[in-house]
Amino acid sequence: MNGIAKKNSSVLFSYFSLFTSVGTLLCCALPSLLVLAGLGASVASMLSAAPWLVTLSRHKPWTFGISGVLIAASFVNMYYVAPRLQRQACSPDNPDACEVASRFSKAILWVSATIYVAGFFVAFLLGPILTRFDRP
Repeated sequence: MNGIAKKNSSVLFSYFSLFTSVGTLLCCALPSLLVLAGLGASVASMLSAAPWLVTLSRHKPWTFGISGVLIAASFVNMYYVAPRLQRQACSPDNPDACEVASRFSKAILWVSATIYVAGFFVAFLLGPILTRFDRP
């Protein structure tokens, strides 16, 4: 496999991790936040428009686990594997192209990690925290 194909797979990996982190946000974190804000009717209409979100919510540990593994693998790829491949893949005609693509991929990766952490907090930690503060 040549360097350009490996770089393209690295970018594809970043996009896939963004897709899975947004999926975790939609299935588990956003409905919880909307109900917490008193927008239960919005959640009901969202679930009637996209009933597949119920299936994702039922498998919340698997959804978050797979997303976490993909995001962690994407970090390893971005900061460990990709720099070694970048030296071989960059064109001598346009050396800035690799730098621009790398910055864009890193931005996507950090956005997906932020979405994942926010979703994880709301889906797994916010409920027990609010329950603890609700006790007299």
